[in-house]
Amino acid sequence: MPTDPALDISPCVTDDDYEAWRQVRIAVLPYERTISVAELRESSSPDRLMVLARRDGVVVGHGLADRSSMAGGGSVTPRVLPEHRRHGVGTALLEHLVEHVRTLGVETLRSGADDDDSMAFAHRFGFVEVNREVEQTFHLDGPVEPTPPPDDIEVVTAQERPGLWEAAYERFGLEVLADFAVDTPLEVTRENWVREWLVDPMFLALADGEVVGCAGLGLDPDQPTRAENGLTAVRRDWRGRGLAVHLKQRTLAWAAEHGLTEVYTWTQDGNAAMRALNTRLGYATTRVGIQLARPLHDG
Repeated sequence: MPTDPALDISPCVTDDDYEAWRQVRIAVLPYERTISVAELRESSSPDRLMVLARRDGVVVGHGLADRSSMAGGGSVTPRVLPEHRRHGVGTALLEHLVEHVRTLGVETLRSGADDDDSMAFAHRFGFVEVNREVEQTFHLDGPVEPTPPPDDIEVVTAQERPGLWEAAYERFGLEVLADFAVDTPLEVTRENWVREWLVDPMFLALADGEVVGCAGLGLDPDQPTRAENGLTAVRRDWRGRGLAVHLKQRTLAWAAEHGLTEVYTWTQDGNAAMRALNTRLGYATTRVGIQLARPLHDG
């Protein structure tokens, strides 16, 4: 807990709190999509803690603690506005978030960094690199014409066919999530699959009525001309037939038709096939993110 009497760390409760939380994230990560207040409300759960750090009533940072999608892990994300760093706010936030994660019964703390200062801060508290993600960006300057889908494939959106995404969890979702190139297997419940992995639009490839592929876009409520690619994946028995290319191009075509000028995606560094596909489609590598972990009991 903070020892500075002028520093207050308290949970987000009101919409104004959530909007202030958003504005910290936008200031620290201006190149990332930040979800809306409504989406933050919808994604809340008993395991998640979102806090604001205020000094003398002024917001100076925020934090997020939650159960990680990586098996056995809990995630902590302290962020401090640049002009308020090096005054103990980050340390106080981290300690507060770690105390929450201790209540979740997990063994590992997880976090992330994408600049030297964040890495140095993380190393001070025992975090080490476990994975890397690569950001690739596509700039739109005209229409995109998708290649034809494979024979016997129908492409719809999850929004047109309510229930398809939920039904795809067992046969499709668990398989494609198991193939992520990460140090620890993903552990995604059906509820999280529906709540956190579905974007709008989400294109679904159907074979005999079953989902065998997906690709979508998460629109940016603050920058309406840009979006982030959602999960792009193809079931193992349908790989190597051009389906991933078609689905990715469907998202780019939709983006062009709706006036977007930039689409970006994050891919695990170890997923060479998807990174190569993105490069072939015209995505350029723009930055690298570092995924960090440490045992919860350390530090």
